[in-house]
Amino acid sequence: MTPSAPALSIVIPVYNGAGSIRELVAALETLTVPGGHEIVLVNDCSPDDSLAICRDLVARAKLPMTLVDLSRNFGEHNAVMAGLRHARGAHIITMDDDLQNPPSEVLRLLGYAQSSGTEVVYTFYAQKEHASWRNLGSRFTNRVADLLLDKPKGLYLSSFRCISAFVAREITRYEGPFPYVDGLILQVTQSIGSLEVQHLPRAHGGSNYTFRRLVRLWLNMFVNFSVMPLRLATFGGFLLGGCGLAGTVWVILDALFAATPPGWASISVAVLLLSGVQLTMLGLIGEYLGRLYLTANRKPQSIVKQVVKSEIAEPLRAPEDRPSGLMMRR
Repeated sequence: MTPSAPALSIVIPVYNGAGSIRELVAALETLTVPGGHEIVLVNDCSPDDSLAICRDLVARAKLPMTLVDLSRNFGEHNAVMAGLRHARGAHIITMDDDLQNPPSEVLRLLGYAQSSGTEVVYTFYAQKEHASWRNLGSRFTNRVADLLLDKPKGLYLSSFRCISAFVAREITRYEGPFPYVDGLILQVTQSIGSLEVQHLPRAHGGSNYTFRRLVRLWLNMFVNFSVMPLRLATFGGFLLGGCGLAGTVWVILDALFAATPPGWASISVAVLLLSGVQLTMLGLIGEYLGRLYLTANRKPQSIVKQVVKSEIAEPLRAPEDRPSGLMMRR
């Protein structure tokens, strides 16, 4: 007899979540999930006292709970990947620590995933309670994902998602330093559904996503999961080459037949335009090479400083009845 895997694991990356994580965990502990559930908290080196609160939550846990403490701040997607490696459920739900996704929606999301049989279920919102610039950035990111990734058109890529243990096992095989969870999911499966859920205003503090963090996330998707930027650079080179050829013909004809004196404005504009495009292309190629260099030198995706588990006893079940779970990797 071995301890059974729960039906559901809930992975929560914690960063500046001291004001909300206790309330969130308390609500999740009251849920009744057939087959049981566990909570995996990932402290992404939060600068507030989130770590102390998470330790206290694990010590007082009413259900199986794991705290994964990272050695430094690695970012949301890196933290989610670390949490997935410690989750054991047949289904895994990832959610933020800000209480904008009501804990009661967890059961709806799990039920929909189980009844539909889809490997991944993303949530979407009738109305998002984010700042306008954040909503604009999300729309831009999803439009870019439509072009770069093999994503069903119109699918909203939300951080509140449910994935199967199979998908979690496959995406955690990726060990590169620049993970983009949704890009990895779309590489693994096309069995994807969506469910509308409620989105609440943020109860504590502000968003941890600054413009800089959004740009970094966008670059992870733009560079790590597609070669289309390089193809766009190639097409841009051809287009500018054609414009240069047409300009050459125009200059020759102008010199032969026109009486207007030559000017420097057109030359300056052409030089600035071509120089800007060349530098942009070189920067793009440099971004690819830099990421390849860091990956080849095994820059860590995350470093787990400590793992703390609750002492809640789990029900025993025969090994042959145990639902499939994640491959544990330490």
